[in-house]
Amino acid sequence: MAVEDTQPLISHLIELRKRLLNCIIAVLVIFLCLIYFSNDIYQMVAAPLIEKMPSGASMIATDVASPFLTPIKLTVIVSIFLAVPIILYQIWAFVAPALYRHERRLVMPLLFSSSFLFYLGMAFAYFIVFPLAFGFFAKTAPQGVQIATDINNYLDFVMTLFMAFGVSFEVPIAIILLCWTGVTTPEDLKAKRPYVLVGAFVVGMLLTPPDIFSQTLLAVPMYCLFEVGVLVSRFYVGQKRGDDDEEQDTESQ
Repeated sequence: MAVEDTQPLISHLIELRKRLLNCIIAVLVIFLCLIYFSNDIYQMVAAPLIEKMPSGASMIATDVASPFLTPIKLTVIVSIFLAVPIILYQIWAFVAPALYRHERRLVMPLLFSSSFLFYLGMAFAYFIVFPLAFGFFAKTAPQGVQIATDINNYLDFVMTLFMAFGVSFEVPIAIILLCWTGVTTPEDLKAKRPYVLVGAFVVGMLLTPPDIFSQTLLAVPMYCLFEVGVLVSRFYVGQKRGDDDEEQDTESQ
């Protein structure tokens, strides 16, 4: 009896190991394809800062190995970011057998949308927020202070912002999941719109430079994404109720 009980657990662990190996292989393949261009990738990521630096200023490397290790570190991170759709698919393939048919039909669009919104948040940070933020920092430097940013510190800074904006743009997915699981309802969220708007500006204040323009650039998209999430969650909640009714009718027959 005990042996029979352990069989499903062993099969799940084997399947989990397979999915993890697929994720690692995907990241490794992408990394090997990009490693030759590691310096070019870093130059592209550093371009928003370099364009805003005063004439004659440049980035520096304070550690001996930084010019070599920092671009490679960035390439590893970029490889993970690019492998996100594959990683999400592996997660989907692992949990799909435990889902009902209608749940599979609803979850798959969420996986695609979560990848798209994550990349959209990173693109928004790179093309909109970075130029404004770095321009603000360059103009507010005290007189006589030479701007010379360390390449490793810069990488840590921009990766933090990339993650912050990528996760912030997942607001619709979070709202849909909360409504789908019954934690809240679209009607309750609509009633809390004023609090959500204030919260969006608070998050914008914490994640952006201390100027109202940059804060608004994050707060307004976050609030718009909140409204999108509330709108789409109605479809998911209605679809779930319909599927639940069909299952009850089937069971009663």
